[in-house]
Amino acid sequence: MAISVPIELGYEFDVKAKADQVFALLSDVPASVSHFPKVDQLTDMGGGVYKWEMEKVGTRQVNIQTVYASKYVSDKAKGTVKWTPVKDVGNARVGGSWKITDNKGKSTKCVLKIDGTVDVALPALMKVVVEPVVAGEFEKLVEKYIDNLVKEFGGEA
Repeated sequence: MAISVPIELGYEFDVKAKADQVFALLSDVPASVSHFPKVDQLTDMGGGVYKWEMEKVGTRQVNIQTVYASKYVSDKAKGTVKWTPVKDVGNARVGGSWKITDNKGKSTKCVLKIDGTVDVALPALMKVVVEPVVAGEFEKLVEKYIDNLVKEFGGEA
């Protein structure tokens, strides 16, 4: 039995770096992921598909490891990086997008959207306890990722 935990996050922020620099980093999946905390392994599966394996969380006896794959597509003209879940890889399905907009050379607006589900192998009875913990942990990781990116891009504008 597994509990499916929905994940839906959205963030907007401005950074001091130029839009070209921001797009170059965010469209380079391994470079972008290097700023994401607690990634145990990122595997290039070819064709723009990357498999994420997060570090295990919990105790030695009871732990959860999130594993999933997403297909990435970048469009510099539109300032977008989009990813869609790949079926039948791991215990999560994660999709989302970056929208990068030049603020007249003064700063760059970044809009991040993430939508997915994480399946946790626990009885349905545990859903009330597990769902907020898993969703909260995912949110903390994404917020740390954004903090790391903001530092990389010279701070918030």
